[in-house]
Amino acid sequence: MTDESRELILYVQSKRAVTTFYRPPPTPSRGPLAGPGTGAATPGEGAESASIGEQVFFLSDDQSRCMALTEEVATRRGYHVRVVDIEKVGRIERLIAEHLRGVQKFPVLISPLGRRLEGTDQFTTDELAAIMPTDLKSVRAFSYLKVRGGDLDRIRRLLESLPEVKELHFLTGDWDMLVVLDFATAGANKRQVLDFVTDRIRGIPEILDTSTVVPEYSLTKFPLKY
Repeated sequence: MTDESRELILYVQSKRAVTTFYRPPPTPSRGPLAGPGTGAATPGEGAESASIGEQVFFLSDDQSRCMALTEEVATRRGYHVRVVDIEKVGRIERLIAEHLRGVQKFPVLISPLGRRLEGTDQFTTDELAAIMPTDLKSVRAFSYLKVRGGDLDRIRRLLESLPEVKELHFLTGDWDMLVVLDFATAGANKRQVLDFVTDRIRGIPEILDTSTVVPEYSLTKFPLKY
């Protein structure tokens, strides 16, 4: 059973095909004197007969691209996408009343919380990630630094050279810098994070003091890196 808090609805609008490729007429059934197997359809006859009178629908390439991108992002972030083609839904008035009121462009993606993306230009990796927040698999930490006056460029280069350092923010006030750390190693814990800060960051002579926050749980709207 699908977790409703992880299900999104993608409304697309297909078009009916104006023309179709020529289909050869079905082979007539054998007559009553045709011998064994009287009345059986010839191979392929059933499929041809079933297709007669059926309406053919197709999606534009733009909508198909949006659908593929949405499903790709959803798979990575643990969501399920239910695709609804409004041209094939009998009670379109009900859909409009629930989710599609005022919609001008398709496709339309509805999040579990009701947030909506409308039109192909909104279907980007960043927008889709924001509409599908997910758990962080790595350990994220935030460390405030107090820096002694000196060669700031040298300190910045030293911090940038550490793979665990993902962002540097220069501040005014009691602390001089905020460093965002990310530990992708499976099983990383708070002690390992603090060991890294005390050994590697405070090992830089100009770093006078640090104060580090390690969240108990983290959720991200940023695109995941693979």
